[in-house]
Amino acid sequence: MQYNKLLLTWLTAAIMSVFLSGCSSWVYRINVPQGNFLEQSDIDKLRVQMSREQVMYVLGTPVAKDAFDSSKWHYNYVFNIDRDSEVRKSLTVYFENDKLVSISGDFEKPADFDTPLDQ
Repeated sequence: MQYNKLLLTWLTAAIMSVFLSGCSSWVYRINVPQGNFLEQSDIDKLRVQMSREQVMYVLGTPVAKDAFDSSKWHYNYVFNIDRDSEVRKSLTVYFENDKLVSISGDFEKPADFDTPLDQ
């Protein structure tokens, strides 16, 4: 009788600790980067009048292409460091007649962006 009561107490404590551990805030989460990771050195390779294929070669496939406006490509990157902070970067690439005309976003425009590649 005494043995059964002690076993039941330990078993209840073990089950409760397993269930309550799922409610804690220190549960491990994997930090998964999402989107296109771009650095300023990648952006520095862009030049005005580059074709769409050349831009895709330099930056990779865009995360989003505007369904209603094919002249814009969006490159976004999100990395959750922990529950309270994250790193977000975005770049929008604008085309006119299938040639690169402008960029905007969280990166600096290259100094020689306005110089076409063929010059």
